[in-house]
Formats: sequence, structure tokens, C-alpha cells
Amino acid sequence: MTLLRPRRRPLLALAAATTVALTLAACGGGGGDSGTPVQPPTPPVTIGVTHKVRLTTNQGVIELGLDRNRAPVTVDNFLKYVNDGFYDGTVFHRVINNFVIQGGGIIRTNAGLSEKAPTYPAITLESQNGLSNMRGTLAMARTSVANSATSQFYVNVVDNLNLNYVNAANPGYAVFGQVTVGMDVVDKIRAVNTNAQDVPLVDVTITEAKVIQ
Repeated sequence: MTLLRPRRRPLLALAAATTVALTLAACGGGGGDSGTPVQPPTPPVTIGVTHKVRLTTNQGVIELGLDRNRAPVTVDNFLKYVNDGFYDGTVFHRVINNFVIQGGGIIRTNAGLSEKAPTYPAITLESQNGLSNMRGTLAMARTSVANSATSQFYVNVVDNLNLNYVNAANPGYAVFGQVTVGMDVVDKIRAVNTNAQDVPLVDVTITEAKVIQ
């Protein structure tokens, strides 16, 4: 199953440490013997919307703007699933109020939650595209293997800079779009009650995913 795997506590600790580091770097002020000024961090690249997808859920409508210029492989892969109707009837199976909402590959059956199949082959990770895991951005979930994403995706409900590319050993997660309409619906979903495994107690279902541009 393709899942976003980092455990919650270490992830939050890393996020906090990253925030502090960025704040200190942005302060500047010199102070070192060399007199070299401290440079502020490079701002994240703005997402350029090339395609739009509407997710109709039982909690409301979310519209997504996709950036094919920055993430062509990822966007093409996502659009294939949308056009196939693959996401229709799937649920947001992982919801963490201060992290992400994740869906795109799990359905409810008489036996409980089950992985939806078949999926297309896993895609190449496009995490070095300049896009950042900021609140409201859309990215692909994967296993611990870098090039393993298939259908599952997530929306960042807070800034998760620690999910960005660092190096080959820590390749991060590929952002390929953002929520353009319906962030209030995302926030409604992030607030639902969940069990100890972060699964909503009442299904949050995507009733239809449709390309609208």
C-alpha cells in the first residue's frame, strides 16, 4: 500500500526545528568574524496552474490546480487516475489535524477498508522541482522507496517543510499542485474525529473526481 510513512512525533519535531532554523537564517545581522551577511532562505516557487481538477466529497467541493510545467510525470499520472474514474468512491483514509489529509487509494467494502486496484506502475519522484510542502499544496504519497508513488496523494494542512527534498538519502515528497477552491472543506476534513490509526470514524468519501480545465 502506498502510504506517507513518517511517524507523527518525529515529523512534528522536525517541522518545529525547521521553522526555527529558517527564522534564524532570515534574521541576518551578521555577527560572525568573517562579516559575511546571512542570506535569507530562497522563497518557494509559485505554483503555475496548467490543469484543474474538481474533487466532490461528502464534505464539500475541493478544486485543485496542477502544475504540469514543474511536475509533468506526476501531473500526467494523477490525471490518468482522474480520467479513469479511479478516485470515485475512494476515501480519505489518513487524517491528521496538524499534518495532512491523505487519500486516493482506499475504498470501503463489506469487509472494511481495502486498497483499490489495479494501479498504474509507480512513477519517478519529482521532488526537486522547486515546489514546497506548504499549507494547501497537493503532493504524492509513497512508501520508503523514492520512486514508489502510484495513486495516493495528500494535501498539506500546515507548512510541512520537512517533507521537501533534502538529498538522495532524504528525497522528500513531490508537490504538484495546490488547493485553489475549498480550503475550508480541507479544514473541515482535517477536523473530523479519527481512531488511533488516524482513520476517520465516519468515511470522508470522494464521490467524483473530474478534470475541469
